Amino acid sequence: MATEHIHFVTGRLAAHSLRNTIDPLASELGFQFSIDVLPITVAALMTPAWIARRIKPPKQTTRIIIPGYCSGELNAISESTGLPVERGPRDLRELPTYFGQLATPSDYGTYDIEIIAEINHCPQLSIDANLEQAKCLRADGADVIDVGCDPNGPWTGIAEAVRALRDIGLRVSVDSLDPREIELAVKAGAELVLSVNNSNREAALDWGCEVVAVPDDPRSLAGLDDTVEYLAAHDVPLRIDPVLEPIGFGFAASLHRYFKIRDKYPDAAILMGIGNLTELTDADSAAINVLLLGFCEELRIHSVLTTQVINWARSSVRECDLARRLVHHSIEHRVLPKHVEPRLVMLRDAEIVEPAPADLERLTEEIKDSNYRVFVSGGEVHVISHKIHLKNADPFLLFDELRQSGPEHGLPKNLDAAHSFYLGYEMCKAATAMTLGKQYRQDESLDWGFLTQSESRHYLKAHRPDLEAS
Repeated sequence: MATEHIHFVTGRLAAHSLRNTIDPLASELGFQFSIDVLPITVAALMTPAWIARRIKPPKQTTRIIIPGYCSGELNAISESTGLPVERGPRDLRELPTYFGQLATPSDYGTYDIEIIAEINHCPQLSIDANLEQAKCLRADGADVIDVGCDPNGPWTGIAEAVRALRDIGLRVSVDSLDPREIELAVKAGAELVLSVNNSNREAALDWGCEVVAVPDDPRSLAGLDDTVEYLAAHDVPLRIDPVLEPIGFGFAASLHRYFKIRDKYPDAAILMGIGNLTELTDADSAAINVLLLGFCEELRIHSVLTTQVINWARSSVRECDLARRLVHHSIEHRVLPKHVEPRLVMLRDAEIVEPAPADLERLTEEIKDSNYRVFVSGGEVHVISHKIHLKNADPFLLFDELRQSGPEHGLPKNLDAAHSFYLGYEMCKAATAMTLGKQYRQDESLDWGFLTQSESRHYLKAHRPDLEAS
């Protein structure tokens, strides 16, 4: 079998670093390579059509890899060379990960956990406000919208609220113990009632919908078996919720109760209200949601009730939607839930690749233009330009050094107000990345998982003759 030959395309500034990165990779993975250094300073300014007119792959080439920043359709290159073309990573230091990456499994994304998302204090909101929240929750992945009632009911407007939600095609549950408002809700189209215990189980016989059986005492299983047996004897479809308790109030014991219920009712549908942990714990909710849904998946708990009221849990529904897919894939295929769902890694990045000090010094010598490059390396923010390499952990001190580095120790000619604002913004991102342990790349948004908001590439957006091909 012939050895693969990969032809890499790059610009002048990245050529040296690219070769140093590819050499060990080629030896380790057993492929041959060539590098096409095209006549342009910054590879990100290339376009596929521009590359197609200049690329010269050797005859033994089996595929071409162009820089990740090169945007546009790749047909022009493949048509001119007759070879398959693909984009590499945006940062060449990520090539080892790129070559080791696994394709997302074709069946990834399936799940079997239903998300019930509660709108809290619905009686205090207008119909329009309830609808607005419900639409957002559904867009984030909620399967059922739960109408959360207040304890001082009954809420006479509940039928109108449920009907409005049903009219826009949403499935609805009602969270109440009051039979008066529950009856109004189910007649208007609610399909599930949270919650039923000894106090209202007789009324449940007339509702004609599925219910969630809960203990009479939220901190024990007292009365739960009686309610389950009563409902089952009268053919009322049900789910069981042993009630998850917050940390410090019986959390571990409540998890154990779910095991006991699963053992006692091996085929029963079980629900877990996970908001008691995410809303009542001083911690970002994403990892908590993953752990809880992993617990649910292993114990065959196929529905969760969540809220997203407190700020640190404001994206819980979306987190649960991603988490249910991740844990299902992990358990279905008996693989670790790792390097599968990057959208749930938000606070810190999975990996940080920093330029080596020698690479930064070499870049300082090779740059011929007056544009500023910003890097993070060794716990400091670096600014590099033609014959300038400044670094400091404090962006304010760094900018002051830059201000004093111009002709006659005055303001550099190209450091006008707009450029100063741009550099200040980039240095702020760099300092944030350095503080949290995130990858910083100039002109790119920091990676916040599914919360990432893309940015325009302001540095390369402008027409810069000094960066164009010679």
